[in-house]
Amino acid sequence: MTRDTTITDAEALALKQVKSLNVDEQSMFAVSNVFRVANKVRNFAERTILSEHKLTFSGFTVLWVLWINGKMESQALANESGVSKSTLTGIVKTLEKQSIVVREPDTKDRRRVFVSATPKGKKTMSQIFPEFNLLEAAVTKDLTAQEKNSLARMLRIVLHSLDQHGE
Repeated sequence: MTRDTTITDAEALALKQVKSLNVDEQSMFAVSNVFRVANKVRNFAERTILSEHKLTFSGFTVLWVLWINGKMESQALANESGVSKSTLTGIVKTLEKQSIVVREPDTKDRRRVFVSATPKGKKTMSQIFPEFNLLEAAVTKDLTAQEKNSLARMLRIVLHSLDQHGE
């Protein structure tokens, strides 16, 4: 298997731009490539899988988090989904219109709201996720099993480092 590991055009342009700034180029490449890969996967998923289900990637992420964790308080759901609370409000309203999530006010504190996936939402995730996993397999097909494990492990290190520094 021949795999292309050459520097990308975007990396070459970035390197040229920052060369005189005395920056950590390896860190720049690592983080910028994580960002670029995440955006490409997100866009590809929205075009090929999620649009069929009338979901954005953010909507899919919120539904995934609820599918995995069950009912959650909205602030915790926003944090786990990687969006602001105000952004979550819009996502949840959209998902509510599709009858795949429901909001419930806290009986003790009306300012707090809980969100959960409906049976339709859970069924939707059960249908979508195998398709999404095929996409995950397709975008990592040129990596060996060991490389996939190493990549996941290294990204966990970065995630834990961010958690320690309060993002």
